[in-house]
Amino acid sequence: MLKQRIITALVLVITLGSGVYYFPYSGFLLFAAVIILLAGWEWANLSGLSSMPGRCAYLVLLAASLLATGAYCSLAQLSQINLANVQQLLGLGGIWWAIALLWVKAYPASAVLWGSLPARAVMGLLVLVPCWLALVYLRSLDDGIVCLAYLIGIVVTADTGAYFSGRKFGKSKLAPAVSPGKSWAGFWGGFICASLMAASIGAFYSIAGLSHVALIGVTMVSALASVLGDLLESMIKRHRGIKDSSKLLPGHGGVMDRIDSLTATAPVFALFVILLR
Repeated sequence: MLKQRIITALVLVITLGSGVYYFPYSGFLLFAAVIILLAGWEWANLSGLSSMPGRCAYLVLLAASLLATGAYCSLAQLSQINLANVQQLLGLGGIWWAIALLWVKAYPASAVLWGSLPARAVMGLLVLVPCWLALVYLRSLDDGIVCLAYLIGIVVTADTGAYFSGRKFGKSKLAPAVSPGKSWAGFWGGFICASLMAASIGAFYSIAGLSHVALIGVTMVSALASVLGDLLESMIKRHRGIKDSSKLLPGHGGVMDRIDSLTATAPVFALFVILLR
C-alpha cells in the first residue's frame, strides 16, 4: 500500500509540476480546468448524484460556470484580464469560506442548512470555481510559476507539519464530529511550519510582489484556510457516508481528496495578493 501511494504521489507531483512549469498561460488555463472538472465529477457524487446522467449534467453545469467566470473576468487574453472582476469574485469566494467555517463548526446540526442534494451541488460550485479562478489569476502574474509553486508549498508544508505534530502530540481533537483524526496539535504544527516557511523564503525572495511581513501574514491566513478546505470535504464525505471522493488515484482516493485544502487556500491567497500588491 505504501509503495502504491509513493508511486501515485510521484506521478501527481510530476504531472502537476509539468503543467505549472511548461504550459503557457492559455495552456495552464485549460490544464487547471481539467483538474477542476475531474474534482467536479467526484463532487457530483458527494452531492448525492450517483447516476451517470446526473453526474454528467453536473459536469456540464460546472463547465458552464467556468466559462462564464472566464468571460466575466476576461481570462482568455492575458493582457485583458479584468482585475476588478477577479477581485470581486474572489471576495465572494472568501465570504463563502467564512460561511463554510460556521457550518463545519456547527456540524452535525448545520446539515439542516446544506444537507440537501441541491444545496451540496451549489456548494461544489462555490468550492471549485473560485479555486480555478485563483489558480489562473496567479499564473497570469509575471512570477506566476513561482507564485503557484509557493501556494502549493503552503498546502504541503501545513499538511506535513500537521501530520507529524499530530502523530506526536495529538490528543485534543480539532473537530471530532467532522474528522476524528485531526487534532489541535496538528493544527498548530501545520500553522507554525507554514509560517516558518514564509519567514525563511521571504527573507531571500519576493513572492507576488509582497513584502516580507505581508508574505508571512498572507501565508498564515492561507495556512488556516487549508485546514478549512480539508475539513469541509471531510464533513461532506461523512454526511454522504463515504471514505474517499473516488478511487481514481490508487492509494490516495480521488482528485478532490488531493485538492481539498487547495480549494480554500488558493482563493484566499490570491485575494490577498491582489489587495496587498
